[in-house]
Amino acid sequence: MTPVTDTLSIGDGEVSITYIRAGGPGGQNVNKVSTAAQLRFDVRNSPSLNGRVKERLERIAGARLTKDGVIVITANRFRTQEANRRDAVDRLVEMIAAAAHQPRFRVPTRPSRAEKRRRLESKVKRGATKRLRSRTLRGDD
Repeated sequence: MTPVTDTLSIGDGEVSITYIRAGGPGGQNVNKVSTAAQLRFDVRNSPSLNGRVKERLERIAGARLTKDGVIVITANRFRTQEANRRDAVDRLVEMIAAAAHQPRFRVPTRPSRAEKRRRLESKVKRGATKRLRSRTLRGDD
């Protein structure tokens, strides 16, 4: 079980990790050793997530989501399989935590009459200050 939030965790059976060859640093080993981790997580068939979290997660995943609803994360930042596996799992957990966070409902409000009056007064005052700073041209020059 991988904990995501206090109330949400993902089972180890829901995540599959395969190792593939990666480019980047590693010298001759880069062509021989499969160190990059490719993580797959089936969002649509996950029993751990509710409908709203699944919806938000699909939106957050963007291009990492396949047509079948599987998130694919490829981690090849590090030279070892273990570090790349941890990186991929951390990125998935971060994505699910962002989807699990429910945004607050914003109640649209309007500025009060006093706020409008104060705003307009400050604009008039600022304009007057600018007018005083500018050079005045006399007609007899």
